[in-house]
Amino acid sequence: MTGGGARVAAVPRPRTAGWLTAAAFVVLLVWSYRGTQIDLGALVGGEAMRQIGGYLAKLFPPDLSAPTLRAAGVGAVETFAISFVGSLLAVLIAFPLALATDRSLLYRGVLYEGRPPAGARRAVRVGVYAGAKAVLNVLRTIPEIVWALLFVFMVGLGPFPGVLALGFHTGGVLGKLFGEVLEDVDPRPLEALQSTGASRLRILLYGVLPQAMPQFVAYALYRWEVNIRAAAIMGLVGAGGLGQRIHFAISLFLERELLTLILAIYVIVTLVDALSAYLRSKLV
Repeated sequence: MTGGGARVAAVPRPRTAGWLTAAAFVVLLVWSYRGTQIDLGALVGGEAMRQIGGYLAKLFPPDLSAPTLRAAGVGAVETFAISFVGSLLAVLIAFPLALATDRSLLYRGVLYEGRPPAGARRAVRVGVYAGAKAVLNVLRTIPEIVWALLFVFMVGLGPFPGVLALGFHTGGVLGKLFGEVLEDVDPRPLEALQSTGASRLRILLYGVLPQAMPQFVAYALYRWEVNIRAAAIMGLVGAGGLGQRIHFAISLFLERELLTLILAIYVIVTLVDALSAYLRSKLV
């Protein structure tokens, strides 16, 4: 207590839940550190640094011979094509599945306040929703590299399995993102259209999609940026592109050619990032 009757502000005590959360985080960190067998000493030790330096020295200068540049150019074009066509395939997969997982379009919400579906109709629509959700979960749960391995065994080596792998995995990711966008659209335009007697198809075309399309485009372009990197990696399992050539260069100890291919990946990723940003600024 101070003069004049002023009270000293009580110092808040740390809550038990906060301490328990911090302790759990520390325990998880220690457990993960030990479980992954991280050895920082082996990484930054003298012998390790000598080996790293020796390998990096073998990479320079990059191989700029005509055959290597030609191979890098062909691989870069393949990688670009895999990412582009795979992303388009993903959008074609994601869009109908996203519509099928939008409950406000199927069986509940503002469009069904007056006449909600009942009985067999509701059961069918709920079944469509649950089935589409399950498909999206499967598509995005399996990583691109695993899809690529599966499709390599199904359709053989080359860019085609890479396209399918990107399309299936990214289709699952985009389907979930598109579905969340559809769930969050402003219901007031939908109510206005419904009050005029518009059909649910017209409400979808003129009420839902105009609100959702900018987000759809933004998500699709972002996933294309991600896919250009994934396309380069999937070549390591035989799905074409620069990754396949990188795998050959590593296997044959062609370090200078390897650096040229890595630089080609950097160039194509930078170009696609810039192109995606430009398209996003114009379309969104």
